[in-house]
Amino acid sequence: MRRSIGFVIGLAFSASVLAQWPQKAISTVVGFEPGGGTDTTARIIAPALGELLGQQVVVENRAGAGGNIAVDVVARAAPDGYTLVLANVGALTVNPHIMKTPYDPLKDLVPVSMAAVFANVLVVQPALPIKSVGDYVKYAKQKPGVTYASSGIGGAGHLAGELLKGMAHIEIVHVPYKGGGPAMQGFLGNQVDSFFATPISSISQIKSGKARAIATTGSKRAKLMPDVPTVAEQGFPGYEALNWYGYLAPAGTPKDVVDRLHKEIAKALASPKVIEQMEKTGVEPLAMTPDEFGRYIKREFDTWGKVVKDAKIKPQ
Repeated sequence: MRRSIGFVIGLAFSASVLAQWPQKAISTVVGFEPGGGTDTTARIIAPALGELLGQQVVVENRAGAGGNIAVDVVARAAPDGYTLVLANVGALTVNPHIMKTPYDPLKDLVPVSMAAVFANVLVVQPALPIKSVGDYVKYAKQKPGVTYASSGIGGAGHLAGELLKGMAHIEIVHVPYKGGGPAMQGFLGNQVDSFFATPISSISQIKSGKARAIATTGSKRAKLMPDVPTVAEQGFPGYEALNWYGYLAPAGTPKDVVDRLHKEIAKALASPKVIEQMEKTGVEPLAMTPDEFGRYIKREFDTWGKVVKDAKIKPQ
């Protein structure tokens, strides 16, 4: 139903309207509280994108349900190019396998561009006798019920924890928050033992000694943390759980508008200032064409669907 409505509205765009687009501010909806990785990335890109489009780009936080609320808001929005979502791997390719989402990520949204990819980092409370993944596994086996925080159900942090749980055969308990910012506050408040965090939400705490980094979740070491080994290096070959953020618009958004948005997002991501700011947070800028991003989402959707099924991940 949403697709047919979007199609009709899309047809209503005349060539003259498209030529004048955009004529007002554009909203980028983020599914997490301020302070986390998605929010920070959106706010780094917004000024550069706004300058290229000639209109302000406003970041709107609609936190909750592991990013689902934001995606649903945009899936229901008018397909006119003025409302985008910067969504993560969880909301688009994981959550639909865990719970009944009000949107179909493959039908109710149109891909615009990938924005960023990066590994998370596993941090633990400095007071715990844990300095490596081996120590973490040993501690978890000695004391079942070790907790780990993430930015939400189905997000990359949650998947990273479940993947390690399965490969190491340990019982660790997931504690989801409404974003990386709140999760770090919970960690600093000693509410959880560990946290699969985004680099941006953890780097300052690691440097200050309030969090101990023991591993990153990519296949290679993170540029921002070259001294922190990967999980794979520490006895778990093949382990990889990457996070990514990408822009999408409501289904039915005119192709000319989607193409213009992609063009300007790609330019913004290539800006030296944006690259510098994103790399300082441990995030790698990465643009993809709408078609490339669509194929990527479908592959991730199928891959993580199998992981969810095999790990028997359920809503919490």
